Amino acid sequence: MHGWNAIVTVQGSGWKAALRLLRGMAEVEPTPFYNVLLLKAADPHALLKAICDRAASEPEAVACLARVVPVARTFVFQTPEEFEARVREEVAALAPSLAGKSFYVRVHRRGFKGRVSSHAEEQLSSLALLEALERAGTPGRVTFEDPDAVVLVETIGSQAGLSVWSREDLRRYPFIRPG
Repeated sequence: MHGWNAIVTVQGSGWKAALRLLRGMAEVEPTPFYNVLLLKAADPHALLKAICDRAASEPEAVACLARVVPVARTFVFQTPEEFEARVREEVAALAPSLAGKSFYVRVHRRGFKGRVSSHAEEQLSSLALLEALERAGTPGRVTFEDPDAVVLVETIGSQAGLSVWSREDLRRYPFIRPG
């Protein structure tokens, strides 16, 4: 899907229920990856809020959803090296919004198995962001215990999406589940 701005993972056998639920909220496209959907929503944050509102009023209606993650930026890559360079570039660009804050980077990789290591990319991306913050004179720090923000990188084959979520966002929108 060109122009996707959210990724959804489906719980267990909830595929049909997830499609019914989400097709009323956004354009939905299956991916070649098990229980993973791409969405194009007019307003991805409004989509997330609508899902959370629905969960409050009808929890069984959204029980089919494991994670819902809107992304702010997307890019395409062809090689693991290009992915690494682009992710480092994209996370370094986030430095102004993370000035002086604690954070961690989480990469959810689908595709490029054995060629891209989520753990290694998380470490490299964190380092790139720490270096950018240091150069700007606004050092940050990596922590996994109640960080100010979480940077999420979601890949689907040779496409990637990136978003930043504050501590408050993560509490308000439990479907993000950064992992």
